[in-house]
Amino acid sequence: MKRFQILLVITLALLLVACGTDSKQTDVNASTNQEKEQQVETQEAVTLVDDLGNKHEFAATPSSVATLHRGVLDILLALGANVTGRPTISTEMKPEVKAIQEIGNPHEPSFEQIAALNPEVLIVPASFQQFATTVEATGTKIVYSTMNSIDDIKNTIQKYGALFKNTARADELVAQIDEKIAQGATQSSLDALIVYGAPGTYLAALDNSLYGDILKNAGGKNIAADLPATDKFPTYANLSVEKIVERNPKVIMLITHANPEAVKDGFEKQLKENAAWKNLGAVKNNQIIILPADLFDNPGTQVIEAIDYMRDVLKTAEEAV
Repeated sequence: MKRFQILLVITLALLLVACGTDSKQTDVNASTNQEKEQQVETQEAVTLVDDLGNKHEFAATPSSVATLHRGVLDILLALGANVTGRPTISTEMKPEVKAIQEIGNPHEPSFEQIAALNPEVLIVPASFQQFATTVEATGTKIVYSTMNSIDDIKNTIQKYGALFKNTARADELVAQIDEKIAQGATQSSLDALIVYGAPGTYLAALDNSLYGDILKNAGGKNIAADLPATDKFPTYANLSVEKIVERNPKVIMLITHANPEAVKDGFEKQLKENAAWKNLGAVKNNQIIILPADLFDNPGTQVIEAIDYMRDVLKTAEEAV
């Protein structure tokens, strides 16, 4: 009897050891399966359609990306992408932006620097098409991006959030923009004009431009809304001094591009040389506002701050009337 009890105890002990081994094996298998699932998610292919309608297939998240679009640069950094090349920026930069290799601008790209970096993807404005063949010959994939409205900015954030496997952050950024717009702007009867200036060129922003959209969401009224668009820049109109004087804006906002100081000086020279400008309410009340280039020159995720800034400009101008 005692011998039977001893055998029974030994048998039970062996069974417990076996169960423990199976449990550990199950845990190992579960862990392995989870790792495999994570690998599958990380390596999941992504199809991206750029803003010119070109379809791009990515077998996995690009290991490196460069851009000649300042707004896209801001979005990529916010999404944690590995940005190896950036456009030339004439305004003050954060240290982390300054540290990124400069590769020129869409009209004067540095092919040497782009080739040296050899990024997997180069994101550029539509105007870069004339240079595409040269860059693509090195194996870099060209993706086009155009942001002419706040909705375009939101769509761009979502698009690259998917490509760089950071949809949670993309959703958060879009929600912040929606929240800012939802706060509502006090609609004003104040007439405003937005001038987009580049060296030697000054155009009026239309409602279908990014800056016209920001003005609308900030609560202003665009006096240039119905002016005919230019052939080359369909979201802008030529400055018609006659129309501007007739509509008498109470505030004029200048967005400077490429060389802010030169653009500002050139516009002020125009104001002095044409006596008609002097009769405008904006000039009389000293409401010619130079918008900060680091915030308004293709703002990307900073469109939230741009809306706030323009709301303040409108409020101040209204008080000056």
